[in-house]
Amino acid sequence: MIALLVATIVCVVANASIALADYARAGVVLKNSAEVHVPEGALPYLATLKLAGAVGLVAGLVWLPWVGVAAGIGLVLFFVGAIVAHLRARVFYNVAFPGLYLILALASAAYLVHVAIGR
Repeated sequence: MIALLVATIVCVVANASIALADYARAGVVLKNSAEVHVPEGALPYLATLKLAGAVGLVAGLVWLPWVGVAAGIGLVLFFVGAIVAHLRARVFYNVAFPGLYLILALASAAYLVHVAIGR
């Protein structure tokens, strides 16, 4: 269970960090978004979803586990969409990044389900 807790904390930090990079329109974010055909105007909305997921995971860790479960599931869906965008655009060289975020989100959701049901 410690590994899943650590994965959840890493997921929070990773999603908050990439959300801030999205808001700042960092060069790597703009390059990747253009490659997978995501309009630059969508970045603040996508960043908000990532940041909301991170905040929801924190809420799940410290207050309401089911909020964290919902946030984890939301992040899972988000990163499945990111992987689909990479595959549709045939951008394979960096698809591992959303894959890693997906694994972290899955681990977070699993951990918070465990916490929520009291096991």
